[in-house]
Amino acid sequence: MGEEEGDDVQLQARLIESSPAGEASHPLLKRTGTTWTAVAHIITGVIGAGVLSLAWSVAQLGWVLGPICILCFAFITGLSTFLLCDCYKYPDPEFGATRSRSLMEAVRLYLGERQQWICGIFANESLYGTTIAYTITAAASIKAILQSNCYHREGHNAPCEYSDSVYMLLFGLVQIVMSQIPDFHNMGWLSVVAAIMSFSYASIGFGLGLAKVIENGRMKGSIAGVTYTSLTSKLWTSFEAIGDIAYAYPYAVIVLEIQDTLKSPPPESQTMKNASVIALVVTTCFYLCCGCFGYGAFGNDTPGNLLTGFGFYEPYWLVDLGNACIVLHLVGGYQIFSQPIFGTVDRWASRKFPNSRFLNDYSFRFLPRFKVNLFRICFRTLYVMSTTAIAILFPYFNSVIGVLGALNFWPLSIYFPVEMYFAQRKVRAWSREWILLWAFSCFCLLVSAMGFIGSLTELIIEKSS
Repeated sequence: MGEEEGDDVQLQARLIESSPAGEASHPLLKRTGTTWTAVAHIITGVIGAGVLSLAWSVAQLGWVLGPICILCFAFITGLSTFLLCDCYKYPDPEFGATRSRSLMEAVRLYLGERQQWICGIFANESLYGTTIAYTITAAASIKAILQSNCYHREGHNAPCEYSDSVYMLLFGLVQIVMSQIPDFHNMGWLSVVAAIMSFSYASIGFGLGLAKVIENGRMKGSIAGVTYTSLTSKLWTSFEAIGDIAYAYPYAVIVLEIQDTLKSPPPESQTMKNASVIALVVTTCFYLCCGCFGYGAFGNDTPGNLLTGFGFYEPYWLVDLGNACIVLHLVGGYQIFSQPIFGTVDRWASRKFPNSRFLNDYSFRFLPRFKVNLFRICFRTLYVMSTTAIAILFPYFNSVIGVLGALNFWPLSIYFPVEMYFAQRKVRAWSREWILLWAFSCFCLLVSAMGFIGSLTELIIEKSS
């Protein structure tokens, strides 16, 4: 297989080299990423729309289960990331000759083409769904800025209503332009800006929650969380909360894309593991602070979105600043989750149509550093238009991110990393290690199913009402 694989890689390299659409995937591309650029990419990808729903999630689960779930998902994310980092090079984690530039490429090398096809469905659906959620969240934050100013002028009971759809369209127009950035290798600056924005609005949400707790003189809430008139309603919302927390760590699907930007030595896997530990510790601390202090501030009245649900009205300028930071972060976050899809399509098109004039000839300079062509413009514009249209049809923040988080948590973060670990390490069936990891995988499958059922039920209820 080694000789055939090498010939295939060389052939793909020649095809890709001949096409501007494939410049990002050139196997000899100089990689300059460091631990800190990887941390910036991770934080940009992880701290996103999900952090805003954590206070509501803790409210549904209560003071015991809420923080425990956040910590458990952080541990699970870290474990799956470590397993994936070692799959970047094939067959050896440090000295392997073949690089896996995406999760799907790694699955093909370790598990075969059929598993790659299944993984591709979940991976691209996860990335695509995240950009839909980001469009919903960005529009909600823009609307919240206008509402905050209106409430400040007219009073908290004023009818300050604005349409989400208009701001989704505006966000989509911005993303049409931003989507012409060729690939991850040209996005270091954008991730740094987006990571700063992540810290900013997470800190503002935490600070406002803490200030509210101090103002109240106590932490609101209970061990069991929000009470409902029926046990069924409590179960659905609790399951939805689990899905929301799972969505707060949407990271496994972009691990290898980020790792492919890193220089060596030291080995890319070592750098990526160090960056993951730093990023996950930082983000989990923010998640606990935002989730717990948000719940402590409002108790059973905790809004679904901490900054756009108007648990806070004053100081209005700080609420505005927090929402502005969210919008700026989501501009970069949208691209972090879109670029793997763009890269996959570019590589496929380069291999399928190596002599196409549509891919190669009709090109021009977008900015001094960026070269684009008609194929890239057409496909990426249609992609952004489709995510915007779906966001307009389903503008339900908590339910949408709950469905996405639960649906993709088990296959992408658990099943494929564990199976690739078995293949790479040649773990024997029914050995102690095999039993432990399979038990772990089955438990996570159950959690994922619970979150998906609860979130989908709530989404249907909201849409029908």
